[in-house]
Amino acid sequence: MRPKDIKVGIMAYEIFKKYTLAIAGGKYKPGKNEPKIWFESIETMSQVLSTKNVNLLKLIDKQKPQSIRELAELSGRQVSNLSRTLKTFRKYGIIDLIEKKRTKVPVVKATSFNIEYGKNYPSSLFADDKFQASTAGTEK
Repeated sequence: MRPKDIKVGIMAYEIFKKYTLAIAGGKYKPGKNEPKIWFESIETMSQVLSTKNVNLLKLIDKQKPQSIRELAELSGRQVSNLSRTLKTFRKYGIIDLIEKKRTKVPVVKATSFNIEYGKNYPSSLFADDKFQASTAGTEK
């Protein structure tokens, strides 16, 4: 699998919750070009997609380590810290950890990211006033 660009978005947790409920309830169908990965804030995104972490993704893609231990040796990072980073990447859908025998092989799904910030979703998707109040004044 060749890594690709992935579109990421930033959306407050409460709004994201309503957004996903609207999708699950059939009130909204995400467009083909909408983000596949969502972060709660710019701060969260910048922690996960820091320069150090994006360089780690590129290292995995280029060197194709066959275990987390091998990746630790290649990257110079501690296995425990690396494991946490990889679990976070997996949580956001940035990598897969493939089980092979008694080890996990990291496989990168993306090495570059397009960021979408401040998109206003139609308030008609969300029935309650709380959502509409939380997005009031944000429309351009």
